[in-house]
Amino acid sequence: MSLVPGLPPAGRAAVRAGVVGNYVDQINIFLPVVALAPALVTLAGPHAGVTAGAVVIVATLLGRPIGSMVFGRISDRIGRTRTTKAAIAGTAVCSLAIAAVPTHESIGAAAIAIVVLLRFVGGIFLAGEYTSAIPLAMEWSAPRRRGMVSGLIMSMAPWAQSSIAFATAGLVALLGPQAYAEWGWRLAFVAGGCASVALLLYYSARVADAPHVVRQREQVEGGAPASVGLRAVLGGVYAGAFWQIFGLMSGLWLMTNMVVILATGRLAADHGLTGSEVAVVMGVASVSQAVVMSMTGHWSTLLGRRRFFVGWGVAAALSAPALWLATMSAGVLPFVVGIAALQVVTVCGYGPVGAYLCERFPAHVRATGYGTAYSLSIVLPALWPWWLPTLESLLGPDVAVAVVLAAGGLLVAGCGALGPRLAPADLERDVEDLALASPDPVPAR
Repeated sequence: MSLVPGLPPAGRAAVRAGVVGNYVDQINIFLPVVALAPALVTLAGPHAGVTAGAVVIVATLLGRPIGSMVFGRISDRIGRTRTTKAAIAGTAVCSLAIAAVPTHESIGAAAIAIVVLLRFVGGIFLAGEYTSAIPLAMEWSAPRRRGMVSGLIMSMAPWAQSSIAFATAGLVALLGPQAYAEWGWRLAFVAGGCASVALLLYYSARVADAPHVVRQREQVEGGAPASVGLRAVLGGVYAGAFWQIFGLMSGLWLMTNMVVILATGRLAADHGLTGSEVAVVMGVASVSQAVVMSMTGHWSTLLGRRRFFVGWGVAAALSAPALWLATMSAGVLPFVVGIAALQVVTVCGYGPVGAYLCERFPAHVRATGYGTAYSLSIVLPALWPWWLPTLESLLGPDVAVAVVLAAGGLLVAGCGALGPRLAPADLERDVEDLALASPDPVPAR
């Protein structure tokens, strides 16, 4: 089944670029999770540990809400394609600059400080990229294929994770741990930067905004309505939709941080796996996650969006804690099986997110609403290195994570239940008609 039947060339290019572009985007986001881990001593010094790597990752995550708010408004004002190209260019510069950072031996603590700064700035540009490119792909997609396209776009995150994991394992095996730590890790960041440059060239040559969205933006500019911009999304007429999605996304981010980022560090620090062994475990888990996530977007179209999120959240709240304890504490499941199962039952709930968020906001605030809801919800889950230890001191390391996973699943289910039904018949409608018709679950006063 074609994803782009009957679309003009610019529309086909936008949908394809949305899929491939999110793969490149996620490559740049997840590079530090695996590719940088075996080389932290080079940048952070001989006493580098899990915390140093977590700070680099958190810097990216904290930059993303800023990028979504800034670039989302720009995208709603000047267009998706122009904004996407500017954000891609910034992402490429930051990734290539990291590849050139001197070692800890050369400049001391400044090395890791520069990486953290570049990752923060890079997070701003990365957010600008998906804040514009994914709504653009949704605006061009045929109604009944929005969920399918969304699932494919979102599945690029685990495909990127698996690519990085297997590439890291291969480079470590080929170069040896010492050579990889000294300079081999830079190859991954060069590859990420070059992929962004190639994507920029594709957007410049092939992609354009959807004409109906351009007309809608021009009408908004001519009429100058009050319900535009970040204020309307956070506290105005779209606030109910925003905060409902914020809660749902917070649940997904909580689970993602536990089963992807925290799990990666725990496998090495608590269970003694080598860098290459961790890379293989996380690579297999990411492939499993990607295959299932590519289908969940379409499943949500067949079931209805609300029914999907409620069901998925309840299933995650019940199964993920048990899987974590069986894998990390009791040792009932091998790591490669347990981590894969954990990621499937939790992170695959992202499948419909690309479509769902776009269906909740009309075109003149869509990028602002999409990017801010997607990225601002990252902040508290991303601060887990600071709040999780307190929970661990009360409950123990593994039970604490199990509680967080259960809370994340319940947030997805509960906030999903607050949203509009969006039954299969509703999803036959154009994204703009659907966004304008969807009721606000908590109307702003």
